[in-house]
This record gives sequence, C-alpha cells and structure tokens, in this order.
Amino acid sequence: MMYKGINTMDSMLGYMNEKFRYIGFFPAKTDDVFNFIPARITGALMCIVAPLLGGNIMGTFKIMIRDRKNHKSPNCAYPEAATAGALKIQLGGTNSYFGEVMYKPTIGEPIKELAVNHIFQTGKLMYLTEVLLLILAMLWVI
Repeated sequence: MMYKGINTMDSMLGYMNEKFRYIGFFPAKTDDVFNFIPARITGALMCIVAPLLGGNIMGTFKIMIRDRKNHKSPNCAYPEAATAGALKIQLGGTNSYFGEVMYKPTIGEPIKELAVNHIFQTGKLMYLTEVLLLILAMLWVI
C-alpha cells in the first residue's frame, strides 16, 4: 500500500511544474529510491531475454550500461536502454511533444529504423522478461 501511495503521488505531483516543485520533491525522490533495485533487475533480465527477439545478451548489456544515465530519471534508462539494445533501435533525440520540439539524449544505436513493429516487439520483450522473472521466483521458492 505504501509503495502504491508513493508511486501515485509521484505520478500526480512529482516535479510537474513550479507550482508543485516543493510538494512533489519528496514523492519523486522516494519513488526513485523504491525503484532503484527493480529497475536494474528489470534491465538485466531484459538483457537475458534479448536473444529471443534477435538481440544478444552482451550487446544489449553494453547499451544498457553505456546509456543508463541518458534520462532524467535515475531508473528509467535501465529498462529503456536494454529495450533499445535488444531491438537495435535508438530512442530519444529530437521529437515533437504537443507541437513543441524537444531534444532528449539518445538511448541505443540506430541499427534498425524505428517502425510500428517495434512497439509489438517491446511488448514481447516485457512479457518475456516477466516470464523469466516468474521462473526465477519459482526456482527461488523451490
């Protein structure tokens, strides 16, 4: 319950604008602390399942480690970079958000051109990562 409360507060108040800067600081930082280990475990598991989608473990891991700091959040870039490495795509760069052009640091290598299919492959990567986590959890219990 506590985690869900912190996560919800971060989503609603965390650094959204100057008005909520001070009230959003605590939930944002607490959410960062709570997700520190899960983000890294998720990235590592994504590296392991990358070969099932045409990637390779070490190549995905190298991208994840290299680009892990190319995000405002200390946690988001781990699974994002692992996804980019596994799918051999590049995320970030210059994009348009609600008509406003913004630049974000790049994550991954543009080996393959982004396509709609990458959305489905990302879903498969997440699903396979969850299956691997479930298998590891069952082995832990046994």
